[in-house]
Amino acid sequence: MNIEEFREYCISKKGVEETFPFDEHTLVFKVMGKMFALVALERLPPQANLKCDPERAIELREEHDGTIIPGYHMSKKHWNTLFLEHLSPKLILELIDHSYDLVVSKLPKKLKEELDSLPEV
Repeated sequence: MNIEEFREYCISKKGVEETFPFDEHTLVFKVMGKMFALVALERLPPQANLKCDPERAIELREEHDGTIIPGYHMSKKHWNTLFLEHLSPKLILELIDHSYDLVVSKLPKKLKEELDSLPEV
């Protein structure tokens, strides 16, 4: 999966915005203002950071040694860095969904209601 495909999938999700809060090379995806994905636009090989349940993060790192690692410049407990060209697109989409769902599950009730009221993309 390339960066553009990753981006297209992220922005297709409900309530998502893309921003550059850190620098012009790190694209951040937020749902209702909360980060769920980051992608380094100029890093080779292409990489992305996704939020992950801590236990699942450990399992994924063991299963995909060297292609899923603790989050670069992120909480190593809650974030993974994925090397996109070495993983199946199906797995990457599943992990994007997992990250998005984790963040949505932690939103305050008011933001969840606001997200629910948004039209489908």
